[in-house]
Amino acid sequence: MSRSVARVAAALAAAGLETRILEMASETRTAVQAAAAAGCELDQIVKSIVFRGERSGHVVLFLTAGGNRVDPGRAALLAGEPLGKADAALVRAETGFVIGGVAPVGHLRAPRTFLDPRLDDFAVVWAAAGTPFHIFAIAPADLRRITAAVPGAFTA
Repeated sequence: MSRSVARVAAALAAAGLETRILEMASETRTAVQAAAAAGCELDQIVKSIVFRGERSGHVVLFLTAGGNRVDPGRAALLAGEPLGKADAALVRAETGFVIGGVAPVGHLRAPRTFLDPRLDDFAVVWAAAGTPFHIFAIAPADLRRITAAVPGAFTA
């Protein structure tokens, strides 16, 4: 098991969740790929969209439904600071994950996190588990609880 997947598994266990992490045969880097692999609706995929807080210099994480797009202006208003592009080095340094495998939990430095209310429309959603080949299922309420995510209207 990779260190990234192990961190996600440890975070889920520490939160009291008995969630099985699945290794998929093909990439789950995109929401479309992940939905096909999980056999679920596109909006049941939790996309981890990472921005750089322009004042804080740290990553800000937006967990959104697979079919939705984050509106940068609305996201910045919710975050309370201008947001910019988080490059691969910043994402890796603060989350410990590569782009395409950023999990909502198990970060090296816990980011401020916001949640798309669309995810609450499902009993179960699927999120990246630390690599572009690993995913796990979770109830949206559990996801919100263990990430301390603030629900908000940040999609276009």
